[in-house]
Amino acid sequence: MARILIVDDSPSQLMGIRRIVEKLGHEALTAEDGAAGVDAARRELPDLVLMDVVMPNLNGFQATRSICRDAATKHIPVVLVTTKDQETDRVWGMRQGAKAYITKPFNESDLAEILGQLLQA
Repeated sequence: MARILIVDDSPSQLMGIRRIVEKLGHEALTAEDGAAGVDAARRELPDLVLMDVVMPNLNGFQATRSICRDAATKHIPVVLVTTKDQETDRVWGMRQGAKAYITKPFNESDLAEILGQLLQA
């Protein structure tokens, strides 16, 4: 069982992703914006982070960059989970350090596959 941090400012998205993560047998931690997500990643050192992009305070691109460049958290894979579906968004997200990029709405099986790949590595 992995500890997965879910960062999303939408309570319904947070609850839906949490339900999937727990159904897959993992422990879900949550944060409601990018700044809180960075703090939670540093404090909790989860096995993986699922990060929304469009959020107040610190957007998901900025939070991903912060997590991926911090010596204490750079080993944690970040998956961007967002409605931003342009190729430029995907490229920019990966350049910030994300290991995968999923657009909402997504299939539960797609998320499960990505989690399986990244948690195995």
